[in-house]
Amino acid sequence: MYQSLIPQIEGLLNGEPDLIANLANIAAAIKEQFGWFWVGFYLVKGDELVLGPFQGPVACTRIRMGRGVCGTVWQKASTIIVDDVEKFPGHIACSSLSRSEIVVPLISNDQVMGVLDIDSSSLSSFDETDKFYLEKIIGMISL
Repeated sequence: MYQSLIPQIEGLLNGEPDLIANLANIAAAIKEQFGWFWVGFYLVKGDELVLGPFQGPVACTRIRMGRGVCGTVWQKASTIIVDDVEKFPGHIACSSLSRSEIVVPLISNDQVMGVLDIDSSSLSSFDETDKFYLEKIIGMISL
């Protein structure tokens, strides 16, 4: 599924310099391709991650560094896969329907600028294949 998604995202990003437009289209393309529960971005604004473009139900608006999966990814600057969010210490439950999660950092000049957060309503929905391709997609974004 990623083999057809990546060229689509390349086409969406080609020639479009606006970050918010690109993040919105990436979230929509990923959600459409996989049908996951929630796909979206949080962007670093001062000392918080602030909700950015997303697809899915309403979400938490602000997350502090080190809190929940997104805040931990921001702090550690590395992707985290969570098979069961109920077992992740300090998980922030924006929705009780979220069961598993993958969060990928957006890094520019060795600094985390935001995260891609994807939630599934099923346990253990994400693996190393998802990590590989989602990191590749994030690498396509010009920050």
